[in-house]
Amino acid sequence: MSALAWTAVGSLAAWGWLLLGQGFFWRTDQRLPERKDPEHWPDVAVVVPARDEADVLPLSLPTLLAQDYPGRAEIVLVDDNSGDGTGDLARSLAARHGGLPLRSVAPGEPGHGWTGKLWALRHGIDAAGEGDPEYLLLTDADIAHAPDSLRELVAAARTGGLDLVSQMARLRVASGWERLVVPAFVYFFSQLYPFRWINKEGARTTAAAGGCVLLRTEAATRAGVPDSIRQAVIDDVALARAVRRTGGRIWLGLADRVDSVRPYPRLADLWRMVSRSAYAQLRHSPPVLAGTVAGLALVYLAPPAALSLGLLGGDAVAAWAGAAAWAVMAGTYLPMLRHYGQPPLLALTLPFTAALYLLMTIDSAVQHYRGRGAAWKGRTYARPETAGDA
Repeated sequence: MSALAWTAVGSLAAWGWLLLGQGFFWRTDQRLPERKDPEHWPDVAVVVPARDEADVLPLSLPTLLAQDYPGRAEIVLVDDNSGDGTGDLARSLAARHGGLPLRSVAPGEPGHGWTGKLWALRHGIDAAGEGDPEYLLLTDADIAHAPDSLRELVAAARTGGLDLVSQMARLRVASGWERLVVPAFVYFFSQLYPFRWINKEGARTTAAAGGCVLLRTEAATRAGVPDSIRQAVIDDVALARAVRRTGGRIWLGLADRVDSVRPYPRLADLWRMVSRSAYAQLRHSPPVLAGTVAGLALVYLAPPAALSLGLLGGDAVAAWAGAAAWAVMAGTYLPMLRHYGQPPLLALTLPFTAALYLLMTIDSAVQHYRGRGAAWKGRTYARPETAGDA
């Protein structure tokens, strides 16, 4: 066989393993586990880190204020040195809509060694601790919740004895670039962190989705978070690892009625979202980066290339293996596209989207070695030594 044919066969073999041996990552059936209402509804503090979020708060904050929760709950919005009136707007929305009580706190400039929103979370958790809540709902300022979201999360945590319950919010898919990139973002995340593996007690694979995390306060204290993960760029994964490392039970799945309202209309917006943390995910390791680039090329780019070149050059084995690998690839992407309400034909564009992610990952590494450090909402930090490894 030709080198092209061997490459195509290797890609097909890789897809066979991904299909059956990677925790059935492509399935979208990991939703909130079976639950029932507890006899007593525990106190909850909803902590919302917010930096320059005036554009999205009118769409998200009213959904938190309107939570139908039988127990006592309050919202602590952390106005992280915003320059657009985020804190004033939050108080105005609370006065207008009523519902859950809201407090707005300001943490001041980040201390040394703190990255991303973790500084804001630290102050929000400290402020929430004054009321001694049993649970903390850590949710981003762009996340809109169905009225029963908090109730369902608490019921799931209580029923399953879980210390951390996290839902991957449904990201906005409206523009052409969002349709092309966003479902693939969640698809790649679940491939890297198969939800089924995460949800097994004692599993080594661990992750969370930072937009919606219900955390038992006792587990947070035991794990020393957020202080113990203050340098993490990928804070949600670091949080889950810290909780599990100290004996906590965690669960992660897809959300049905928890949605991100943040728009990413341009490719540049999505590029920044991915490249901000892509190289941190690879532990800032050049060998891991090289292996990742080679792996992405073999798994996602080789099938259409082998099919095209095989047909042009009369290499039947390369063309057949490339077509089969591309078909399996597209088939595994279909459930995620259905979850996002997108047309099935979009599955055929996954190789192109993967090429974009490959370039975003390389760009993330370039930014790292240019000394730009980690960034969050316009604030740049010195390069953390252990970001993402906590």
